[in-house]
Amino acid sequence: MSVAATGPISRPGVGRLLLGYLDLTKPRIVFLVILTGVPALLMAGPGFPPAAQFWGTLIGTALAAGAASSFNHYLDRDIDGLMKRTARRPLPSGLLPASHALALGAVLTALAWIVLQAFGNTLAAIIAMASIVYYAVVYTIWLKRRTPQNIVIGGGAGASAPLIAWAAVTGQVGVAAAFLAAIVFLWTPPHFWSLALYRHEDYAIAGIPMLPVTHGDAETRRQILVYTFVLVPVTLALVPLGVAGALYGIPALLLGAAFIRYAWRLYRSGDVARAPHLFRFSILYLFALFVALAADALVRRLF
Repeated sequence: MSVAATGPISRPGVGRLLLGYLDLTKPRIVFLVILTGVPALLMAGPGFPPAAQFWGTLIGTALAAGAASSFNHYLDRDIDGLMKRTARRPLPSGLLPASHALALGAVLTALAWIVLQAFGNTLAAIIAMASIVYYAVVYTIWLKRRTPQNIVIGGGAGASAPLIAWAAVTGQVGVAAAFLAAIVFLWTPPHFWSLALYRHEDYAIAGIPMLPVTHGDAETRRQILVYTFVLVPVTLALVPLGVAGALYGIPALLLGAAFIRYAWRLYRSGDVARAPHLFRFSILYLFALFVALAADALVRRLF
């Protein structure tokens, strides 16, 4: 039985409704997505991109991410109502009709295409459209409910922002952009599996085959450690490749060491209570890593 409310919330105010529509776009995720695109915009060309192209690409990327999230809310509304973590979302709580999430996703998708075509190019717009389809169809409809590797394969959708940004500036996808996308791709499993560890019961009740549900906590902790050990060298590889300098490399090394420490302690202790700490740190890690990368790219362009 769903833990969500059985009927719509009575007479919600305009402010509450607007926040509900904003929630459909998952603004915190959108913010992180945008952040991962900023360094690519600064690194792709020989100089600074025009202001209109810079901000237009970020806005288009945000619109695409919001569209994918809205479709995700629509498609996951049944299982969202079964989990404590998601039961108060706008659709399972009854705040908004399901059709509104579908309509919002369609509108944001159209706007993303228009904006990226106007301020980027066709390739950037196509990559954004592909990321929406990948997240809404490949991940949400197919992978999420069928395989414990859902997060691993589905991580490609969240890694699209650097590719969109690079394509918007250069008209192609470079090796450096692929490395930036790989960082987000490899970061995704440890991030979500740490959440799944302490939300194990939620996923089990909803019938979602997350790794802790299908393979147990011990294997999940091992996989988190493995992916962390792969992730950190990839982040550091940007320095010898000449893509980034010490202003990025030193923070990346320190952040990577801390990430490994968190993952190692979770693995060795077997204490699931440590999983929320890793989950929260992983968000800080991605934020700080791409801020350092953007700062490094900015300084290299200036000097």
